[in-house]
Amino acid sequence: MYDKIITISREFGSAGHTIGKKVAEKLGIPCYDSEIVDKVALESGLLKELVEEKGEYLSAAGRISTSFTLYNLYSNMSKEDIIWAAQVKVIKELAEKGPCVIIGRCAEYILRERTDLLRVFICADMESRAEHIVSVYGEKDESPEKRLKDKDKKRAAYYKYYTETEWGDPLCHDICLNSGTLGIDKCVEIIAGM
Repeated sequence: MYDKIITISREFGSAGHTIGKKVAEKLGIPCYDSEIVDKVALESGLLKELVEEKGEYLSAAGRISTSFTLYNLYSNMSKEDIIWAAQVKVIKELAEKGPCVIIGRCAEYILRERTDLLRVFICADMESRAEHIVSVYGEKDESPEKRLKDKDKKRAAYYKYYTETEWGDPLCHDICLNSGTLGIDKCVEIIAGM
């Protein structure tokens, strides 16, 4: 029986979601990604669409409005902070249920004190990531490279704001895999083998 919690952080377009799902299937354990959004929306009382938008990405405008809200005597918490608090609670509860794969949402940071944790970061070169988002998501409205850079920038800002550490920092992960050179199936095999 597999007995670890696996967190998968990933660059946008690196196939981290696909890899996480396949690892969970191979090990016969649950995988949580969009399910977290549903649970956070229920826990926070906020709309699912808002949780999806604010649950991993922090725009420059979001950082400014959040910092002003924190000093506003008439407001307890910003929507972003409410989502963060609900997300922390949900991720800890999911981990308590037993072995699983948790994709994104700073889970490796939130669960960092657990001893049964395997923290994975998935990256890939820009060309592989661009091909992936066009083939999987049909992203064609704007340059795939621009979309990738924008998403990663927002994800990094969110991570830095809530964890006070750098997104993708190798010291925050046990293993970093390049899905562009290794391929999805090899990444799955390596993670499951660990």
